[in-house]
Amino acid sequence: MDVITIPLFAGQTNRVKTYVDPHTYEDPRQAVKEFTKEIDVSCITIEAVIGGGEFGDVCKGKLRMPNKGDMCVAIKTLKPGASERNRLEFLTEASIMGQFEDPNVIFLEGVVTKSNPIMIVTEYMENGSLDTFLRANDGKLTVMQLLGMLRGIASGMTYLSEMSYIHRDLAARNILVNEDLVCKVADFGLSREVEYDTSEGAYTTRGGKIPVRWTAPEAIAFRKFTSASDVWSFGVLMWEVISYGERPYWNWSNQDVIKAVDRGYRLPPPMDCPEAVHQLMLDSWQKDRKNRPKFAAVRNTIDRLMQSPELLRKLAKPITASMTDPEMPEVTSHMTVSQWLQLIKMDRYTEAFAQKGVHNMEQVAWLTFADLQEMGVTLVGHQKKIMSSVQSLRARLEGSTSPLHVSEGFLV
Repeated sequence: MDVITIPLFAGQTNRVKTYVDPHTYEDPRQAVKEFTKEIDVSCITIEAVIGGGEFGDVCKGKLRMPNKGDMCVAIKTLKPGASERNRLEFLTEASIMGQFEDPNVIFLEGVVTKSNPIMIVTEYMENGSLDTFLRANDGKLTVMQLLGMLRGIASGMTYLSEMSYIHRDLAARNILVNEDLVCKVADFGLSREVEYDTSEGAYTTRGGKIPVRWTAPEAIAFRKFTSASDVWSFGVLMWEVISYGERPYWNWSNQDVIKAVDRGYRLPPPMDCPEAVHQLMLDSWQKDRKNRPKFAAVRNTIDRLMQSPELLRKLAKPITASMTDPEMPEVTSHMTVSQWLQLIKMDRYTEAFAQKGVHNMEQVAWLTFADLQEMGVTLVGHQKKIMSSVQSLRARLEGSTSPLHVSEGFLV
């Protein structure tokens, strides 16, 4: 059987190892045999269900290793009654993961296919998904810690891109974090029919959902995915990390996002974002994909910033969305305080605002840090997030007599 290997860019040769797309096999089960290790189900103990996936439960458990004792693992199970197609799609993720071995890519321990339920067994990541971890630790991490996490992700993506693997769904929700804050690229299950163009090093999809907020414009317009489109997604992931899990483009509809990016709009720097870090985001969002840095260059830039902390002292100038793109939806004076707090994910303080007598957005626009402290908003990250929105609202109220309206559409 012929196996098609996929070079990322034309002319790249002499690779030690190149990713092999399981979809190129006539029989996908052969890829599972070739790239994964079968684990005897008697070696596995499921302890607790910790989540749910597309195909079934995600569990925490133990894997008994010969001469090594028990190892804590994550176990994905295939739900009973799944179709043969679902079974193959489920195992395809394992045959992708099984080809990778890098400190910043989730490691596959093996699979269980000879008994039910079918399982995929990976290393266990104590802190779960990056987006959830960031929101739970809003304002509690240093810039160096955040950059260290980004450096790990960039390193993992350097490895994957050098293996000619294109992720297509790089986002904070698909990064896992362990107890030492090491980040690892995960979720290789975005299954789409693809065609490969060897002259351009690009996958072209013929269907499937696209995560619009994280996806490069050429990938949205032409369904053409490259390592450069992954770099664009990494730029959005950087923005997620520095903003502690803020939703990219806030509550804008997907169509609003597509139109704005097409016109040249780019996400503004999050609160207290170093200028050099926002510049790296902007570099990753170059319209022409050929002008975006490679992942190795992104990783090296982050290394340089971490080795020279003085480069991080200059903070990017905050830019309100109204200044950058006046046609886009905004927080407005027509909103209720409750709606606004919900929009910026600070609705835990709704009662505190009411008790303080803050009942409309005009009052919100003139709040100070001292006011927030009086209301019991003591976490620095929460203060900064609220004040960033307050200052943006104040600038709009001072500079415009016709407030803009909030768009509907909360699509992922």
